[in-house]
Amino acid sequence: MSKHSINYEQLPKVMKNIDLHTHSTVSDGTYSPSELIDLAETQNLAVVALTDHDTVAGLTEFIKRAESSDVIAVPGVEVAVNWRYKEIHILGLWIRDDCSELNNLLKEIRNNRHARNDKIIDKLQENGYSITIDEVKEVAKGESIGRPHLATILVKKGFFKTVKDVFSTCLARGGTGYVARILSDPETAISAIHKAGGIAFWAHPVHRSHSNTKDILSTMKHFKELGLDGVEAYYSEFSKTQHEMLLKYAKNLGMAVCGGSDFHGDNQPNILMGKGRGNLSVPKSVYDDLCKIL
Repeated sequence: MSKHSINYEQLPKVMKNIDLHTHSTVSDGTYSPSELIDLAETQNLAVVALTDHDTVAGLTEFIKRAESSDVIAVPGVEVAVNWRYKEIHILGLWIRDDCSELNNLLKEIRNNRHARNDKIIDKLQENGYSITIDEVKEVAKGESIGRPHLATILVKKGFFKTVKDVFSTCLARGGTGYVARILSDPETAISAIHKAGGIAFWAHPVHRSHSNTKDILSTMKHFKELGLDGVEAYYSEFSKTQHEMLLKYAKNLGMAVCGGSDFHGDNQPNILMGKGRGNLSVPKSVYDDLCKIL
């Protein structure tokens, strides 16, 4: 673990909590699938899920490493979809990585992502930023290549100080290098997750402190009609009020809840596995409750 910037061995360990939202080098994280299990052991986590963006390529390594560990590994994925002209994410947990319907959907999403990357690079070059797709592929160790990898290149080349600076200037919506994604709809993603034997959740449904609570509730109701099983009620960015709101909505609608840190390793060093921004605590009872509906 010495190659990473955070020394987890010097941090207080969590007490048998869980983390059902992490990313590896197969998408935009900096820990390999195996290293995520190593880290979960260090943190005394009982359960951890690998939920890479739009790919299941890391699950075999992840599950194999967990076979020699006390940590329970949950195979997952995070799928980007379009809802009312906005990008939202659907988490799939307990999925099979050999499901043709899911894999075909993920391949389509990745192909659209790759086409988008080419367009972003063209715009960046037009604005004086020297960057090529070959450089990006060299940084991205997996098949799901996205904006964080482009941002990493621009930081390494000295154009910006931080990845956050890159996004705020170039890669976020409205930025000089921004290109909208072509995405599927929520119903298609939910159906593919179910075909793969998984449970589908709306990931981080609260994006900002001023999110309209009525919109969240109405969206949860609509997604439930589409087959959504639950929501991510425990998350790094949520306030206590937002967390309690989502628990209440889920209970009233008869929906399940999950939760996790959205860990990306050194790419987001302020978010720690199992701890989020320091105050995240997802109890193992969440995992036990989910096992009852599998």
